[in-house]
Amino acid sequence: MTSSSSKSIKNICVVGAGQMGIGIGLVAARVAKLNIQFVDSNPDQVQRGLAFLDSLLIKDVTRGRCTEDERTEVKSRISSAPSISEMNTADFVIEAVSENVQLKRKIFRELSEKLPQETILATNTSSISITKIASAARWPENVVGMHFMNPVPVMRLVEIIPGLQTSGDTLDATLELAQRMGKTTTMSQDVPGFIANRLLMPYINEAMVALQEGIATREDIDTTMKLGTNTPMGPLTLADFIGLDTCLAIMKVLHEELGDSKYRPAVLLQKYVDAGWLGVKSGRGIYKYESKK
Repeated sequence: MTSSSSKSIKNICVVGAGQMGIGIGLVAARVAKLNIQFVDSNPDQVQRGLAFLDSLLIKDVTRGRCTEDERTEVKSRISSAPSISEMNTADFVIEAVSENVQLKRKIFRELSEKLPQETILATNTSSISITKIASAARWPENVVGMHFMNPVPVMRLVEIIPGLQTSGDTLDATLELAQRMGKTTTMSQDVPGFIANRLLMPYINEAMVALQEGIATREDIDTTMKLGTNTPMGPLTLADFIGLDTCLAIMKVLHEELGDSKYRPAVLLQKYVDAGWLGVKSGRGIYKYESKK
């Protein structure tokens, strides 16, 4: 790979215009002042995502965190494309689609066929092997894990995960880019769940088991952990915020890859996902929320 510095990165593509992708793009455009192109095959999702992005900017203007001119400037750096084949050339790509290894591998194969060899390809996966994703790309040494926390504009951390093939140049440029975006970085080995979800998801899953077994109500479980351990929210509320489908997908990766029964997903978690009760984004999860349109 040609040596690449974050300072030479001006154009970023974000694949996936969901909540995570939009948050990543907003921070890159506003804080790092980069040009952002969102790629998503669902035009309705793109429109929803861009409307959400603008609502965040309007809120910041209202609260005095930025001016109307700054809001206009940030929006001027943002565009979208309906497919990888129609995207512009990018210096750096961040994939932010659902936790599906085959989907991610397909995307990385297409990206490496479309883009120049020097382009860095990062995945926002929260649990899947970077090495496995990278093996689908033509230049796996350019692939790296860049796990942002949700909500991206608020959360300061980015986990950086090099795969077995990741080059030193790729890693250095990724660390520099995260810093340009105003983030603090930690580095994890390429193991299932990395640092954050290797610790967090079993905690959430055990809370689901406690609810499943009738040890306590959802409110008492959350209140005990919130007030008893001084966390911002209880594990069940947090699960709804993350998305129960995402929690289930990560637990399945941990269980399948590590082979330890302690990572087996709670039966109740699977039932909620089967029912379509995914949390805040669907209007109902462990708790009920206002309907999402």
